[in-house]
Amino acid sequence: MSVEAQRTSDAFDVDLVFTKADLEDVVPHDNDPVVISAVTAGRKVHRVLVDQGSSTNVMFWTTFNKLQLSPDMLRHYSGCLYNFTGDHVEVRGYLELRTTFRDGTASRTESIRYLVINTFSAYNMLLGRPTLNRLGAVPSTRHMKMKLPDLTGKVITIKSDQKEAKRCYENSLKAR
Repeated sequence: MSVEAQRTSDAFDVDLVFTKADLEDVVPHDNDPVVISAVTAGRKVHRVLVDQGSSTNVMFWTTFNKLQLSPDMLRHYSGCLYNFTGDHVEVRGYLELRTTFRDGTASRTESIRYLVINTFSAYNMLLGRPTLNRLGAVPSTRHMKMKLPDLTGKVITIKSDQKEAKRCYENSLKAR
């Protein structure tokens, strides 16, 4: 095993623990989702839903356009995607983008594959199980945070934007 591979695998052996201190800045809520910001394509993207129920990572077409990405970057996707209600969703393709997660003291950048879909969403992107598992990330809706190890074994703690989470959730209900 190379030194680099050993360093990377050891970094994932860190304990990701939520404590009472993680609750100190949390506004009492009724099951708000974890909504974070991340840097992708060199720009900060707000309203990123951490979605343990999603089997894929998603970027919405409006976000793709706001990031001024070229449609030539999209690769053909032949599968089907269905939303929560079972309706077929138009998939424009997929792409891989370097995405950075940071908390002010530590950061981690990974290449993430996003399906680009053309449908309404109150969110800009969804981080699904493939990325959460690869990052070794653990979200907590009670603590309104997501924790993940950086590549040196430090713990990155990303706070959910509770106001934005509530606004997104309310907007998604209105759209239904």
